[in-house]
Amino acid sequence: MDEVIHDLLGYDGIKIIQRPDMFNFSLDSTLLADFVTPLKTTKQIIDLGTGNAPVPLFLSLKTKAQIIGIEIQEEVYDLAKRSVELNNLQDQITILQKDINNIHKEFENGAFDIVTCNPPFFKYKETSNINDSDYKTIARHEVLITLEQIIKEAKRLLRTKGSLYMVHRTERFIDIIEALRAQQFSLKRVRFVYPKQGQPSNMVLIEASNNGNTALTLLEPLYVHNADGYTDEINRIFGYGKE
Repeated sequence: MDEVIHDLLGYDGIKIIQRPDMFNFSLDSTLLADFVTPLKTTKQIIDLGTGNAPVPLFLSLKTKAQIIGIEIQEEVYDLAKRSVELNNLQDQITILQKDINNIHKEFENGAFDIVTCNPPFFKYKETSNINDSDYKTIARHEVLITLEQIIKEAKRLLRTKGSLYMVHRTERFIDIIEALRAQQFSLKRVRFVYPKQGQPSNMVLIEASNNGNTALTLLEPLYVHNADGYTDEINRIFGYGKE
């Protein structure tokens, strides 16, 4: 299958290798990376289910922390690894071909300050409307890992009061809260994403603290489109609103 090299949206000098038959990076990964707020003290970040590495590439623009991306599918892992090399970011970003299940065994407990994840959104059952592409099915449906398993792994990977950042479907919000509570995470920041004003939210951005006792901050809504196309905030996130 032919590959293409794209600019990482409006960011100068950052490229990403993609294949049309795979689940290419999209709005949700971009919003997740923008939502992450590394501190000056942030040293280690891990991205679970990294795909072709859009989140690590975006994060390299806002932090000097070491970033590890975990991807189980061999060909997708290869794209991610070569995208990192294409941008000469091997000293900051490491891509590993591993299963997220039990990935904590590869590292010391509490090794990471931040865990990021753009997980499969949909529960899987035999009647699920799955895609013909295995790549896309694995990216969209909980075939290889569930929401609960991801949060359990994040628990073991994170230091105390470290942050888990996720983007997910709003329809799964209650499932997410229950899974986080089961692992002693507390919600720290939540932002609902709307296709446009007047329509219901279809995505939610979540920051949860590991064993933290933080009060929840419910952020203002994020609208993707207006009558003229993308909103000013989305254009800023995409890198097109640079001054």
